Amino acid sequence: MPLVIGLVVRQGLTVALIGITVGICLTLFVTRLLSKLLYGVAPHDPFVFGAVSLTLIAVGGVASLLPARRATRVDPLVALRTE
Repeated sequence: MPLVIGLVVRQGLTVALIGITVGICLTLFVTRLLSKLLYGVAPHDPFVFGAVSLTLIAVGGVASLLPARRATRVDPLVALRTE
């Protein structure tokens, strides 16, 4: 059963990490355009990027852990018969 949980959580976190990577790249580009509108705030604050990334990873992990736990409770024969 832990194998199923690991597979589902790994897939969920992979999607979350790809999204975070693309989001950070786009954010770095957009903050260059909006840097003139930010007064008293650094456009590339590594603490904010890190905090947001860790929060999204945690949310992605929990969001994929719940369906993974539910998947381990299903009898494999019942799941194969319904497909």
